[in-house]
This record gives sequence, C-alpha cells and structure tokens, in this order.
Amino acid sequence: MGRYSRLRRIRQMDPQRDFEQIYRWIIHYEFPRDYLHGTSIAFLRDYGVPRISRLLDRTQEFERAGQKRYDDTVLITYEMVREGMDSEHGRAAARHLNRIHGRYRIPDEDFLYVLATTVVGPKRWIDRFGWRRLSEQETESLALVGRRMGEMMGISGVPDTYAAFERLHDDYEREMFAYDPANRRVAAATLRILASWYPAPVRRPASRVALAVLDEPLLKALGFRPQPRWLRAAVHRGFRVRAALIRLLPGRPERFPRKPKARTYPFGWTLDDLGPHWAHSRPPAPLQEETPPEGASVPAQSSVPRAPRQETR
Repeated sequence: MGRYSRLRRIRQMDPQRDFEQIYRWIIHYEFPRDYLHGTSIAFLRDYGVPRISRLLDRTQEFERAGQKRYDDTVLITYEMVREGMDSEHGRAAARHLNRIHGRYRIPDEDFLYVLATTVVGPKRWIDRFGWRRLSEQETESLALVGRRMGEMMGISGVPDTYAAFERLHDDYEREMFAYDPANRRVAAATLRILASWYPAPVRRPASRVALAVLDEPLLKALGFRPQPRWLRAAVHRGFRVRAALIRLLPGRPERFPRKPKARTYPFGWTLDDLGPHWAHSRPPAPLQEETPPEGASVPAQSSVPRAPRQETR
C-alpha cells in the first residue's frame, strides 16, 4: 500500500458518517505510536490542574499500580471503539467506565477538560511530530469520537467540533493551571512509568526527553524546570528525523493493524480486567440514553458482558 493511499480514501469520506472508521485508521494504521505519545502527554496535562491531581493523588493508583492505571485508561477507549461505539460491546465498555468514575464527585467541567485533552493532545502531537499533519476529516473524526464518548459518559455541554474542543482545552488551562505538590507527585509517578519501559541505564534520559517536549505553562504547573535549550532542540530534531524516515515507508496493510500492547496484560485482557478491583462490586448503571422510563424497574445488579480475551501482538 502506498504511503498516502489511505489518506486519499479518507479525504473522500464524510466524518459525520464515517468518523469511527477514520478514527480506527488513525490509531491502528496511520499514527499508532504518535497517537499514544499524544495521549501520554494528555495524561500529564491533566495533572497541571490541582483539583484533578489531588483526587488522583488520594487514590494512590499511580503509586500502587501505575502501569495498570495507564494501560486501563488506554484500553477502555480501545474497547469502546473496537466493535463500534454503539455496539453492545462499546456500550458495555462505556457502562464499565461510568461505574469506575461513579465512585467520585467529579465536576462536569473537569470531565470535559480531560476529554478535551484526549482530542487535542493527539492532534497537536501528530501535527508537530508525525510523518504528516492530520487532514480535516481526521481532525473532525477525533472530535466526533470525543463527543460520542462524552455523551455515553453522560457529560453535558460536550463540544461537537475540534475547534470547540480546542477552545475549551485552552480556556480551561489558562484558568485552572496552578502548581500544587500533588501535581508533581502524580506527574513524577507517571514519568517513572514511562521511563520503566526502557533499560535501566537510559531511564533518566528518557524522563528528560519526555520533559523536553512539554510547554512552559505545563512544566510550571507540574513543578518541573524547563530542560536546557540544546536538549529541547535535539529532541525535536530527533522526532523530525523519525517522521522523515516513516514518510519513506509503505503504508501499513489492512491485515496488520497495530493493536495496543498492554504491559499489564501480556496474554490479553477482557473488560472485567480493566479498572480498580473494587469497581466490579458496583453495579453498572444504564447509559443516560438507556435510562428506562420513570416507574420502570431497574435490576439491582448486572454484569459487564465478558468479551473474548484480546490477544496482544
């Protein structure tokens, strides 16, 4: 397959109708690693908000089981789109996500911001470091997946365009970014997770590379000093060289999608594996659009359908 063959097909598609297919091509074929890099930076941006990082700090999830927490966050999104967001499996994944969040009092504005980081973060990373920029159709597909996810989570006021997500993202950060010790603790725990993917001798340099791609407002909110200018320039140059080399390669064939590789689950996973252990003791509530009419009975407890174990490559 030619490097730009899939892009030509995407440009002929309608994001309003085909956004899930376009999204799957982004994450499995066109930009699998870059999408994950952008998502990782999105996680770090969440910690620049004290209200969010204090909650994460109290749960101690990143300290006790940081790799699992990271993997579960990536995989739950994958599970929601794997068979289609409105498939029974996609809805089961959304119900499972909602019962995890249901334990905490989280303002809608925080949910909206975190959702916006998962749309804006990958877009900005790919445009900056990917082998090409996202097309208009791809950009809007990211936003439409984010909108549908927000609807399934029962969040009100979810943007319906990328431009609206970007405005929400930037306005929220200008108002809410501030340093707090919890920010640094959760960010440091996440950086240790990212560094642990590499051999011990290069873990410290790997952490510095991650810090070198962060902007100054975020670094200030996390309590980290900017890396030296020479290191930032070298890291940026390295990513641009990588992009140029990928541009020379053929496109990934349809039969070889790049699926998530979860270090926590080397032999695969099911929905029941994802999330904290206590989540499974909470009955999943119907999605907002599934809420039965007033007066109808709701089962006291139901279970998330067990999907076939996902094999990793």
